[in-house]
Amino acid sequence: MEPGRIHFSWISSAEGVKFAQVANDIIEEVRKLGPAKYFIKQASMQTSRDSIYIS
Repeated sequence: MEPGRIHFSWISSAEGVKFAQVANDIIEEVRKLGPAKYFIKQASMQTSRDSIYIS
């Protein structure tokens, strides 16, 4: 896993403002990193008569 792609933060359910700020900070950091270089799995679709499976 690339550095900067995993974040942990302890946030109480009463801290909505903190949650929003942490979420926005993480989004900003991950966007700066660009697309992941590892663990990219292409979606493949397989159909049966009743269902569609995406793996």
